[in-house]
Amino acid sequence: MSYQVLARKWRPRNFSEMVGQGHVLKTLINALDSGRLHHAYLFTGTRGVGKTTLARILARCLNCETGVTSTPCGECSACREINEGRFLDLIEVDAASRTKVEDTRELLENVQYAPSRGRYKVYLIDEVHMLSTHSFNALLKTLEEPPPHVKFLLATTDPQKLPVTVLSRCLQFNLKHVSPERLVEHLKHILAQEGVAFEEGALWQLGRAAQGSVRDCLTLLDQAIGYCEGRLGAASVSEFLGSIDQAVIQGLMEALVANDARAALGVIDTVAEHTPDYAALLQELLSWLHRVAIAQALPEGVDNAQGDRAAVLRHAAALNAETVQLYYQIALKGREELPWAVDPRSGLEMTLLRMFAFAPAAVPALSALEGVAPPASAALSSVEATSALGDAGQKKKSLMA
Repeated sequence: MSYQVLARKWRPRNFSEMVGQGHVLKTLINALDSGRLHHAYLFTGTRGVGKTTLARILARCLNCETGVTSTPCGECSACREINEGRFLDLIEVDAASRTKVEDTRELLENVQYAPSRGRYKVYLIDEVHMLSTHSFNALLKTLEEPPPHVKFLLATTDPQKLPVTVLSRCLQFNLKHVSPERLVEHLKHILAQEGVAFEEGALWQLGRAAQGSVRDCLTLLDQAIGYCEGRLGAASVSEFLGSIDQAVIQGLMEALVANDARAALGVIDTVAEHTPDYAALLQELLSWLHRVAIAQALPEGVDNAQGDRAAVLRHAAALNAETVQLYYQIALKGREELPWAVDPRSGLEMTLLRMFAFAPAAVPALSALEGVAPPASAALSSVEATSALGDAGQKKKSLMA
C-alpha cells in the first residue's frame, strides 16, 4: 500500500479531533444539538487551520444516518462515503478553477432537486473569493433563499474580497492561528501513535516554524522524520529547518549582560562561517528578549521547552526592566531597517552596537583607543540618549523648513 502523508492521514474526522478553534466548535455543536441550523456557513482563516476539514465534518453531521448530530457515527454508509470523497450529495467545488458565471449557473441548475442519498444536499465551495462578480450575482438569490434540503458551506482565505451582499447572507466563522503549545501537544500524540522517538525541543521548533498552520506543521514533521532517519533530535531539526542554534543567542545575551561589544562581535564572526540568516538571528534575539521580559514580570510563566529556562531567568536577574525594553525596541527597529543596510551582517552588527551605545550608564567595551577612558558625558542614560536623538531630529527638521 502506498504511503499516505501525515497531513491527510491525521485529518480530523469529527469535532473532538479538531486542533484548536474551540470558539467555532462550540457554536456549531450547540446549533446541531438544538436543531438551529443556518442555510449558509462561511469559514475564513489562513491556510492549514481547518476550514475545508470543518466543512466536511459538518456535512457528515448533517447526513449521518443516525440523524442530525454533533457526533456522527463514522460507520454508516454516508459517513464513510464522505470520508472517502464519493458522497453524491456533497458537491465540492474549487472556485479557483470554476470562476465563470456559466460554471455557477450550471452548478445551481440542480439545486431544486432533492438529494439522492443523504438528508441534505451540501455545496462546499472552496476559495470562494475567486468567483467573478457575475458568478456572485448569480449565486446571491439562491444563497439567500435555498430549498430546505440545501446547505451552502463556503471557505476562503481572503474574506475581504467577498461582496458584502454575500457576507450578509452567511454565518461567518473566523478560524484562528493555532498556538505552538497546542501544535506541540498534537505532534506528541501523532508521534506516539506512529512510534517515532523525539526530543521535545525538536517539536517546539516545528511548532514555531509552522506559524499557526496545522497542515504546515504536519508537512514539516513528514520532512523532519525523513531527514532525521526516524528519530527527531533538536539539533537535527534545527539543521533541517535552518534555524538558529540557541547557543548563539545565549552567547549574544551573555555579551549584552557583560556589556562586552567585543564578545558580541566575536559571536557574529563565528556564526558568519556558516552563512546564517541574519534576519532570523535577529528575530530569535527578539524572542529571547521577550522571554526575559516575561521572566521579570512573571517568572513562572517562562517555559522550559528547550531546557533554557535557567538561562532566561539568569538574564532576567542580571538586567533591569528598562534595559530589556530598550534592547527590545532597538532590535525591533534594527529588524525593520535590515533590508536597507549595506548587507545583512552589517545591519545586525550595527543593531548590537546601538544596544551597547545606548545601554544605561554604559561604558563601551570596544574602543578605538585602548586604555583611554571616555569622558563622563559619554555615558548617557537611555532616557537622555532618546531625548538627545529626538532634539537632534527636531533641529534638523527646523533647518530643512
